[in-house]
Amino acid sequence: ATVWVSGTLVNIGGSEALKAEVLPSVAAGELKLALALEESHRHNPYNISTNADPSGDGYVLSGKKTFVLDGHIADKLIVVVRTSGEPDARAGLTLFLVDRDAPGVSVSRTIMADSRNAANVSFDKVLVSADAVIGAVDSGADILDPTLDIARIGLAAEMLGGTLECFERTIAYLKERKQFGVAIGSFQALKHRAANMFCEIELSKSCVLEALTALDEGRDPSEVAKLASLAKAKVGETYGLVSREGIQMHGGIGMTDEFEIGFFIKRAAVAEQTFGDVSYHRNRYGELEGY
Repeated sequence: ATVWVSGTLVNIGGSEALKAEVLPSVAAGELKLALALEESHRHNPYNISTNADPSGDGYVLSGKKTFVLDGHIADKLIVVVRTSGEPDARAGLTLFLVDRDAPGVSVSRTIMADSRNAANVSFDKVLVSADAVIGAVDSGADILDPTLDIARIGLAAEMLGGTLECFERTIAYLKERKQFGVAIGSFQALKHRAANMFCEIELSKSCVLEALTALDEGRDPSEVAKLASLAKAKVGETYGLVSREGIQMHGGIGMTDEFEIGFFIKRAAVAEQTFGDVSYHRNRYGELEGY
């Protein structure tokens, strides 16, 4: 939340003065940031009704945000608000840097299925200065879009790592668990399922590596956007498959928290919803391709 998401947002859209103020503190581990974006149970970055009304030399923020990653421990929040236009419109979004302990800011921690940290945040007539704007007023989407794509690629890489660990643990168990006097990994049906997981993981690796390479090479944002959605959709699908198969192949013990294999499916479920699930990114990829 601090480095890959919020730090990227400041790096892309912040002024030189803001970068000098924020990024060294982030790199030193002295400043924690969180992006307050979502307003419903599904990812929709333009569906913003939290508003900012001009007031004197600043703005007054009012509205509510959900699923703010690390929101309850952040020192500052980057809040996506609407300063013009209708809900669901890309134009009219503005980004504000707000102190978490500012008057009118209320933060409530939520416990996710994977035990990661998130929060619901409400803003009740929170007064901020004009200097708190990141980028230009009404043009926040120009900063938000590339930031979210970078965040999606980073999250896809983490999800791929979880997928690989879950798969390797499952294969090791197939080799050691015996039934009818032989390792269950020798059963043809389980071999087929393991082979299917392997193939899906290899495809997922290719998607993530290509997306990361696109970032390293500084490719056109439109191509990065396609690869971000491709990676997030493919890895989200594969992580769900492998984590479910891992539990099934471990049998009854896989359903207990005493055995760690069950934790992967919990992380897979939350990670898939973060910054858009499989359905969202399949649809987005199609739209980016002109369908």
